Formats: sequence, C-alpha cells, structure tokens
Amino acid sequence: MGRAYQNRKVSMAKTSDMKAKVYSKYGREIYVCAKSGGVDPNGNLTLRGLIERAKKDQVPTHVIEKALDKAKGGGGEDFYPARYEGYGPGNCMVIVDCLTDNPNRTFGDVRLCFTKTKSKIGTPGSVMHMFDHNAIFAFQHDDEDTVLEALLAADVDVTEVENENGKITVFTPPTEYAKAKQALTDYFGEIDFEVDEIQFLPKGVTKIAGDDVALMEKFLDMLNELDDVQNVYYDAEF
Repeated sequence: MGRAYQNRKVSMAKTSDMKAKVYSKYGREIYVCAKSGGVDPNGNLTLRGLIERAKKDQVPTHVIEKALDKAKGGGGEDFYPARYEGYGPGNCMVIVDCLTDNPNRTFGDVRLCFTKTKSKIGTPGSVMHMFDHNAIFAFQHDDEDTVLEALLAADVDVTEVENENGKITVFTPPTEYAKAKQALTDYFGEIDFEVDEIQFLPKGVTKIAGDDVALMEKFLDMLNELDDVQNVYYDAEF
C-alpha cells in the first residue's frame, strides 16, 4: 500500500505562475488550519506538519507568516471544505478536495473540468469507497518493530508499518494523525519526515492509455489552475 502514495496528488509547481498558485493554496490551507486549531504549531501538530511541508515545497516564509497573522486577527474570509468525486478520463476514479468561500462557484468550476475532458462528476460517495483515508508518515529508519512498539506504547491505532530500503512508512487512521506524530517525535526526537500528511490512497489502479493520457493531463492541469482546489487524488496509472 505504501507505494501508492506516490500517485497521491497534483500540487507540484511547473512554472513561476504555478508556483504562485501553490503558494496561494498553502497560504489558504495554513490560514484555515490555524484559525480552527490555533496558531501555535507546538499546540497544533496538523499546522506544524503543514508548515514543514510548505517549507519543503519552497513556500516563502512571508507567505506562511501572512497566513498565520491573518488567522490571529480572527477576521478574513470563511473557507469551507468541499469534496467532489467522479470518473476521469479512461474511467479512472478521482477525488477533488477544495477549500472555498463560494461552494456554488467551486462546484461549477470543478464540474467544467470534468465535462471538458470527457469525464463525469459523481455524487458524494460514488468513488470514495475505493480509496483508503490515511495519515501517512515516511522517514529514514531501518527497524519497523521499534517504530511499531513506539506507536503502540502511545496507544496509537496503527493500520500498517512498512520498511522498504531503510525507509519506514507508517499508516494510521486520519483521526490518529496528531497522536501518531507526537508518539514518533517523543520516541525518536526530531524526525525529517519525507511524507507527513493525510491522503486518500487508491485501493487499486485503473490503467489508462492512448488519448486518455493526454485528456488526463489536461484534466489535472485544469483542476490545478483553480484556486479553490487543494488536492486531487486518483487511481490512474499511465
């Protein structure tokens, strides 16, 4: 299951314009996370992980600080999560996670991405059952038994621990994210996590080829252009 997270989501910057969009998406997510769970990363482990991930993706410090300052003020926009499901090119399964201040606008924008690429937006739950929702932590270590013991000692509900070529990947339910991260850092000290986030992992793959590959690339590019779209998960294998 661990290798499936490499298929995980579309948020990589390809150009300077795309970098600006990535910064904007991180800023929005940090703002929402800090506003709901507190602006102190030491007391809000989800926020801390988000900030660390933003820094690894080379988001400028001023973008992060601006989002935190905005959350401290208590004002600003109210963003709400919105999730859309459906079938992409080649009948692959897709989940689109958004943060929006206008659900009607966002639904229309996302639906257009589907319709313009011969895809079909579905109803809530139409493909969700074909994905696992997991908190995932990946870091360099060579003893999965020690990692598992540390998690179990902290009463963390562990789904799976994998060891591949000296890299440990831990999977837990998303509700265990903060507890699992705290248990790992308490036991091993500061860890340089290669992966530290909550994702949807496909249970299988849908192989696409031919014209569907180009349509899938167009579909993902269109979604990534939308400011409201935060993450896109899919089971397509090119």
